Amino acid sequence: MVKKKNDDRKKMALRDQMNIVVAGHVDHGKSTVIGRLMADTGSLPEGKLEQVREMCERNARPFEYAFLLDALKNEQAQGITIDTARCFFRTERRNYIINDAPGHIEFLKNMITGAARAECALLVIDADEGIQENSRRHGYMISMLGIRQIAVLINKMDLKDYDEAVFDEISKGYSCFLGRLDVHPTCFIPVSARDGENIATRSDRMSWYHGPTVLEQVDAFEKPASSAESIFRMPVQDIYKFTQAEDDRRIIAGTIESGRISPGDDVTFYPSGKSTSVACIEGFNTAQRSSVESPWATGFTMETQIYIKPGELMCRTDDPSPVIGRRFRANMFWLGRLPMVQGKHYKLKIGAAHVSAQLADVISVLDASDLKTVEGKTEIERHDVAECVIELSHPVAFDTRSLNEETSRFVIVDEYEIAGAGIIFEPVGEENSLLRGDIRQRESQWETSLISSTERTDRYGHGGMLVVFVGRFRSGKRNLAKHVERVL
Repeated sequence: MVKKKNDDRKKMALRDQMNIVVAGHVDHGKSTVIGRLMADTGSLPEGKLEQVREMCERNARPFEYAFLLDALKNEQAQGITIDTARCFFRTERRNYIINDAPGHIEFLKNMITGAARAECALLVIDADEGIQENSRRHGYMISMLGIRQIAVLINKMDLKDYDEAVFDEISKGYSCFLGRLDVHPTCFIPVSARDGENIATRSDRMSWYHGPTVLEQVDAFEKPASSAESIFRMPVQDIYKFTQAEDDRRIIAGTIESGRISPGDDVTFYPSGKSTSVACIEGFNTAQRSSVESPWATGFTMETQIYIKPGELMCRTDDPSPVIGRRFRANMFWLGRLPMVQGKHYKLKIGAAHVSAQLADVISVLDASDLKTVEGKTEIERHDVAECVIELSHPVAFDTRSLNEETSRFVIVDEYEIAGAGIIFEPVGEENSLLRGDIRQRESQWETSLISSTERTDRYGHGGMLVVFVGRFRSGKRNLAKHVERVL
């Protein structure tokens, strides 16, 4: 009996697995949808459902499937999901990791965390309240994170007497909204999560609906193509040097964001542009590997010793090169308590690179609640979505969204907290850069000396002159200049 249970566990662990995020406005029923899915698929721990029912009876509260997830006491007291609840359920086809993302506007940062690794999404809308502000915000953020498999659940249809016209109106309105983001949901499903209508079994009360149930649609989602099949990119996190027992290895370590690589492959590091080839794949207490792919955290030794710094981007030489630059146009969602303003220095993190950054230009601000564009703003306020130009203090390597989403995403840190997240669309030239503006201003504001040029000439017997020495590197320019200075 014990052997059979162990065999069953091994089979379950080897099955296909998918990450799902469930999002939507506060109180629209996300946690109830998940609780119902877990209960109806027999995925709850033994006795958990009875335990929650007994708790509700003791506290004279109506039973809610959402209580299966909202484990924190303050969440149950307030009836909202604060952190991202992570749970598991299974069907005959595969295992699922499902994230219940917070719906309240104050916890949008937690929602992004929950959606960051999702492969598909369920967006929940209350049929009684209709499309709300965070219904649109969550739709926008899911599109920005690159999730393309989306099912929209019109929940609480029981409050509208299962009216098909209500379902059609909300479906058309939200489909139009998502279409402006170039997002096209797989389907819209009318449900009553509390009563289990169209969740795991087809509803007799909505015979006018002929599409899939939620469970059928979840199983119909396909696993996205592996990032291992993409171009190779690995941000260099650190370089380890071993010195004991005559070990002279220099191991370049990091987490592979996309692609696959093998010993013998030629690689180039950006922005330094230094090239070499992979000698060996390194790991702690692991067998020698003939190749390694995303999302492995690993290390490499190189055929030739080159000096690089943490923060560089390791790429296969035969793959398309990343962009090397200081300025780019991006879409960014701002979550900071204070607005993002021009003239202030922030920290930008992209891959393993950390660099000082400024807001160079606000092209437009998008109100995510209704997708109206506001132009002429000079700052990005909390919960704004902005198309903007970011300028860095020095060049870094990055990809554009069209080439590789994994290495086009970045975050902005303000006062030690992540305050913004964005994705890069294209590099921007230096013509109107903040640095050039500073130089022009500095050149036009020379400080006038109290000593006139005539006084200087009378004192030294000659006029002032600027002498510039040019020549190849190590040709002796500096030494010659110092001797000329001494003679003069």
